[in-house]
Amino acid sequence: MMSKVALMAVIAVGGASAFVPTTGFLPKARLATSATSSLGLRPAGRTGSASLKMQVAAGQDTAALTRVATEARGLAMDSIAAAKSGHLGLPLGCAEIGAVLFSDFLQYNPKDPQWINRDRFVLSGGHGSMFLYSWLHIAGYELPMEEVKNFRQYHSMTPGHPEFPNSEHNTPGIEATTGPLGQGVVNAAGIAAAQKMEQAMFNTKDHEIFDSVTVALCGDGCLQEGISHEGACFAAHEGLDNLIIVYDSNDVTLDKMAEYTQSEDTAARYEAYGWEVVTIDGHDLAAIKKTMDGFRTAKNGKPKLLVAKTIIGKGIDEVAGTNAAHGEAGVAYVADAKEKLGLKEPWEVSSDTREFFKGVTTSKTETYNKWQDTFKAWKGANKEHAAKLDSFVKGEVPSAEEMFKGIPEFDQDKDIATREAGSVVINPVADLVPQFLSGSADLHGSNKNYIKTGGNFGRGFDKTYTGKNFYFGIREHAMGAIMNGIAFHGMFRPSGATFLVFVCYMRATIRVAALAEIPTTYILTHDSIGVGEDGPTHQPVETVSSLRVFPNLDVMRPADPEETVGAYVHSAQRKDGPTALILTRQNVRTLKEIPVKTRREGTLKGGYVAKKESGDLKLIILAAGSELQWAMDAAKEIGDGVRVVSMPCMSIFDKQDQKYRDEVLPPACRNRMAMEAGVGSPWYKYVGLDGKVVSVEKFGFSAPGDLVMKEFGMTAENCIKEAKAMM
Repeated sequence: MMSKVALMAVIAVGGASAFVPTTGFLPKARLATSATSSLGLRPAGRTGSASLKMQVAAGQDTAALTRVATEARGLAMDSIAAAKSGHLGLPLGCAEIGAVLFSDFLQYNPKDPQWINRDRFVLSGGHGSMFLYSWLHIAGYELPMEEVKNFRQYHSMTPGHPEFPNSEHNTPGIEATTGPLGQGVVNAAGIAAAQKMEQAMFNTKDHEIFDSVTVALCGDGCLQEGISHEGACFAAHEGLDNLIIVYDSNDVTLDKMAEYTQSEDTAARYEAYGWEVVTIDGHDLAAIKKTMDGFRTAKNGKPKLLVAKTIIGKGIDEVAGTNAAHGEAGVAYVADAKEKLGLKEPWEVSSDTREFFKGVTTSKTETYNKWQDTFKAWKGANKEHAAKLDSFVKGEVPSAEEMFKGIPEFDQDKDIATREAGSVVINPVADLVPQFLSGSADLHGSNKNYIKTGGNFGRGFDKTYTGKNFYFGIREHAMGAIMNGIAFHGMFRPSGATFLVFVCYMRATIRVAALAEIPTTYILTHDSIGVGEDGPTHQPVETVSSLRVFPNLDVMRPADPEETVGAYVHSAQRKDGPTALILTRQNVRTLKEIPVKTRREGTLKGGYVAKKESGDLKLIILAAGSELQWAMDAAKEIGDGVRVVSMPCMSIFDKQDQKYRDEVLPPACRNRMAMEAGVGSPWYKYVGLDGKVVSVEKFGFSAPGDLVMKEFGMTAENCIKEAKAMM
């Protein structure tokens, strides 16, 4: 490790030359030759005086930006010290990056934070949230100083990690919920994809109304997570050259210096993916500006990676450049550090800085107003497109009644798999909701979720940026994060598909979607031991139940084609969270004894009476998905006193009023049985201690699906046997 004396020398110099030691934990900065050529940059190992000349030549007010960066550091120090909690390293180490982004590079209007042509900034390293809160406040967003001071406190606008505006938080300028490392950089790829789509859909040769880019800031932690690899491959392959990742390369992770756990050449790795890569001194204001400006204009089909060599915790000498700087270890030294930086007041933002950012706001408002003129002219010349864009921005969708009318009824005498029903339903849904997108992790043929008139998204082959079908490759984790990014963007409604058993690869992204209350749809097929011959590695047993425990995730397991219609309509209409559609591989009986209207509308309520008893109520059988057919057959065989309740979605049913729930499940009848081909624990809240759950509590085996189902008791005969034992 570098000696303390050498470390302090690096901090003192602060120039590009500080980042080319021959020994120690800061490896020699690597500058991609191709990037240097295309952007006209010099190698990172220049002298401090050359760095200063570059800043002057770039026309920056270096003194003002340096002061602003210092004050942003001070805000982070004070808020984290007051909270006695938080992460100092990133906000201090990336202050110069923030100064360039928010004073110059980013296209935004703090008075209209939802401006549709704004650049999107994603703080992938969400633990460094005081970086973002400091800059949003300084830049003039509606984030008062009292909220900056209230960092990490109950119901504040400044929670521990950035949270996308939802029912709990509404902090302007937050473009994504981040914190789980690696997800933010892939959310950014999803946002960039949505930007490519809006550009292709709405720009014309006479009026360019969309030209924004996406910027994400990350550290070693994000790039160590495997999801970043998946997302980087997708972004390069589909030519997302409007995506810029700023890599805070400080050679530090939480436990140890980064060299303890990594030795790869990250810049070379990204070049191999097909990214444009530049390495600079992350404290050199002019180098940051020139590189970022070059990235914006380089429409070369390559996403951009800026490797910014920084000193973590810069400004607190006692911990700067070490893993101790990552968290709040530097809090003990804040008072001395602020004095050395010339910060005399708590949460100091000087009048000079306020005045400087008034000028920034004026400049950005001029850009915004010019855009408004262009937008007005575009609307006048493109009335149909303008109406469509307005509908997309507002998130308008037809009513459930209108959607049901637009989806033909299925042949009631034909038995098909619910995934097959889904392949039919998704097409009129996409017509009725034109912002509805689809995609699959290399399983379109099996998931059967292809939008036939949608075209394919991306570049090359038969793809365009207006395509509605995404080919994510075998990348479930990235698929989930890209979908979240598209949803964070706000104009489109993404869906993505894989086998249900592989949803475990993307659970972290589903959790973020549920927390952020964004309307993503997961199409998860091959839903049970009915998968058959592929065996237990591909037969979900615990998976549906494990998804049901997510707050704010609607898990819908329809029983037949008409319930599948109801499930798709719900997913296309929902605006406050994600929906998982759980669909069968094997054929199921179309339940024609239940009216089509009852099946469709009942699904929207989460549960409904599928068969009402004709005599005194003696037993209620609850079921979902492929097991409803057996419950219906069993009730018919047993006799008059049996009611069957279809429960395609527990979370939706639980939100119905008490009157409706009691009508479906009368409290007086405690004799209840549930049947489902999966782990049965969620059903006990309905059947109670007096009830019974016929379920699958161990892994399956390789054999034809109907045989596996029979061995586990998922038949009408076993349902009859178990029900009679309770009567």
